[in-house]
Amino acid sequence: KLARHILTGREVAIKIIDKTQLNPTSLQKLFREVRIMKGLNHPNIVKLFEVIETEKTLYLVMEYASAGEVFDYLVSHGRMKEKEARAKFRQIVSAVHYCHQKNIVHRDLKAENLLLDADANIKIADFGFSNEFTLGSKLDTFCGSPPYAAPELFQGKKYDGPEVDIWSLGVILYTLVSGSLPFDGQNLKELRERVLRGKYRVPFYMSTDCENILRRFLVLNPAKRCTLEQIMKDKWINIGYEGDELKPYREPEEDFADA
Repeated sequence: KLARHILTGREVAIKIIDKTQLNPTSLQKLFREVRIMKGLNHPNIVKLFEVIETEKTLYLVMEYASAGEVFDYLVSHGRMKEKEARAKFRQIVSAVHYCHQKNIVHRDLKAENLLLDADANIKIADFGFSNEFTLGSKLDTFCGSPPYAAPELFQGKKYDGPEVDIWSLGVILYTLVSGSLPFDGQNLKELRERVLRGKYRVPFYMSTDCENILRRFLVLNPAKRCTLEQIMKDKWINIGYEGDELKPYREPEEDFADA
């Protein structure tokens, strides 16, 4: 539901959840999502302003991303030029790196969960599958959307966390630049085989630098996949941003002097 916040005058989205329709597991997952979102404060992540809870209903008052999903944008406009894709992808990498620094792995990164605000800035949404991770202790739940899922998920292996998001980022970049998915199939079995082979078509119009950065994300062996710190120094991601290379996001320090 779209609403307007009286005090600030800004439009907000209100997610209305009927708690009576949820089983205990779903409820637990919902509260985890709320807890995670409350702790995130990044310009490219949908903000959760407040949570209102009644006996039967939960209202989540969230930032409204008026331009909709990147997925729909690609469907209606086709693929992005690399310059546009780069601007969007820098914001996505910044937001995901921020989550990883806070030990949060999203696990469902896909074009449908990337929203755009009125100024065409990226807002990552839907932390329903996200989870806290601890280095050294593995997660084992298959989450997310199959075309964006890392090979180790198809094999049912345990994983640390960040590396499955990194694979998904590779799929997202491919999708932004080409308007199609790198791995696709008529059914899940076919898709699984293609992901496990790790082979994808490189479109003729894709620049070599873009091909090179993709190759760093879409690595079958999770241990050999790049880290986002390495990606921030990559050539392609910084073209046109000379002297302004991508750096880890720092939350503004709260200024208690004014309070």
